[in-house]
Amino acid sequence: MPSSDDSIRALREALRHSPANVPLRLHLARSLAGLGRLEEAEDEYRQALAQAPNDDGVKLGLAEVYFQQDKNTHALVIVEDLLKRPDTPPAAYLLHARLLLRAGDAQRAVHQYRQAVDADASLADVELAGRLGINAGPEAEVSEGRVRASYEDPGDGPGISVERPKISFSDVGGMEALKEEIRLKIIYPLTHAELYRAYGKAIGGGLLMYGPPGCGKTYLARATAGEIKAGFLSVGINDVLDMWIGRSERNLHELFDQARRNAPCVLFFDEVDALGASRADMRASAGRQLINQFLSEMDGAESSNEGVLILAATNAPWHLDAAFRRPGRFDRILFVPPPDQTARAEIFRILCRGKPVGTLDYDHLAKKTDQFSGADLKAVLDQAVEAKLRAALASGVPQPLSTADLAAAAKAVRPTTREWFSTARNYALYSNQGGAYDDILKYLKI
Repeated sequence: MPSSDDSIRALREALRHSPANVPLRLHLARSLAGLGRLEEAEDEYRQALAQAPNDDGVKLGLAEVYFQQDKNTHALVIVEDLLKRPDTPPAAYLLHARLLLRAGDAQRAVHQYRQAVDADASLADVELAGRLGINAGPEAEVSEGRVRASYEDPGDGPGISVERPKISFSDVGGMEALKEEIRLKIIYPLTHAELYRAYGKAIGGGLLMYGPPGCGKTYLARATAGEIKAGFLSVGINDVLDMWIGRSERNLHELFDQARRNAPCVLFFDEVDALGASRADMRASAGRQLINQFLSEMDGAESSNEGVLILAATNAPWHLDAAFRRPGRFDRILFVPPPDQTARAEIFRILCRGKPVGTLDYDHLAKKTDQFSGADLKAVLDQAVEAKLRAALASGVPQPLSTADLAAAAKAVRPTTREWFSTARNYALYSNQGGAYDDILKYLKI
């Protein structure tokens, strides 16, 4: 019997002679995924999708591989597209249930799981059904996605400490227009407090940054706190979402209270769309209650937010509830694009600080990395360093990084922003209410 490696080699050889054979490529992708070679499987699914862009099986397979690699946003984009169709594959509902459960929305996950099993009974998953509490007995802790009432306190609130970032805007390459917007909204009200008060302008407020992943939204938020020597609270979805009824709302309130006690403080929400998804898309009340709590905290309904500077980042602003964009909440929405050529050169300079480098032509490297995000540029440097380390281990003589080393590494790294723009373009063209995504169209020159 041929080994798994022999089978993969045989499939690749067959594809070499028949590169347009989509079923064959799909078989190879599934085989690679079954062996746990997920990155290779993802690459084959991508190539199959380029050849058959309307094949639901290819899309679902790619989404499954994304899910297994914890690329949840990527998987969700594909699944949500499949769910809009009248002939949605039942397996798409099942994958959606898994994604929802991973995001903490167990009640919606129950609904999607039932949709999947009703359409195809063979998709029943005992382990997943147990975690969701489907058909649970009276002694089970979870029933139909909800935690049964308990008289005991299930634990303490979110244990996040206030940071004091040492970085500032000088450590952020490029983004000059964004920095100026943040100065106007966040920094100047603190450094020129009397002037702002003279105009009746409160110190505080919200600012939402959106754009492709890896373009520096989180880094910019941390640098904002460092610029004004303020406290910094970075909040992820796991710091808020809780399986116990009412705990998520309590966690959110405690985080806002912590920021108020440490004012001036930058309260930063990463992946805010996971906490503030559109209520129109929700069937369960738990998610709605959390959003209502979030909006109430931002409005300062019970406590003043004076000195609390609320920043948030998202890769999917189209999933955010429209109420967050009302003036007084996230009233400034900033598009964070991939760095331009000048910014890429500056980012390379910052990344190469403290590294053994020769004379580098940063402008040449910037020209070779069009559409690269800041994270992609770091990947380029990491690959170049690894190549130099391998050479140094072989020769015993370390050599400094050169322009040619980094340029060679850049050829091996694919810009990750392209996939995001393929999705964002559709929203900007067809769901651009009030010109919310005009910056995307301007960037794409549409």
